[in-house]
Amino acid sequence: MRRLDKGAPLRAAMKAAGLDIPRLAARTKDVDPTGEGLSKAYIGFIAGAGKTAREECSDRAAELVAAALGREVEELFVAPVFTLQESTSTRRPQTGERRKPELPERLMDQRELSRFLRKSLSWIDKQIQEAAEQGETWPGLIYVGRSRRFDPHAVLASMQRQRTAA
Repeated sequence: MRRLDKGAPLRAAMKAAGLDIPRLAARTKDVDPTGEGLSKAYIGFIAGAGKTAREECSDRAAELVAAALGREVEELFVAPVFTLQESTSTRRPQTGERRKPELPERLMDQRELSRFLRKSLSWIDKQIQEAAEQGETWPGLIYVGRSRRFDPHAVLASMQRQRTAA
């Protein structure tokens, strides 16, 4: 169950009944058929307004609190309605070819390229360094002033050539 209005009706009902958290916990033991009731901590979570307050509680807890206060459950709590955004049925395997992401027509900075390639920034740095050690420029690398820019078409073509060579 979800408490109404961040627990304000619950706190008002407690005040009207002259109950604080420990007394409400004791009263839940009186109304519970099993005699267990709810702990002071759990009542504090349900009725609280601070950082530790919880918006949801069990149906049993909501019923015990409402009974201890002499109120209807619907006056203090509401049952959440769940709607699923996607199907829960088993996914079928895709037999078609995976769509490749669209390549941008502009140059990318290193952060954009790392996200696009799903590689780390340090991986790109290492590739550039290894190419420099061989006296080459890493394909697709273009310096604009002091900043690096990358032609994604050239980078992907180079990576494809490396895969086929290996």
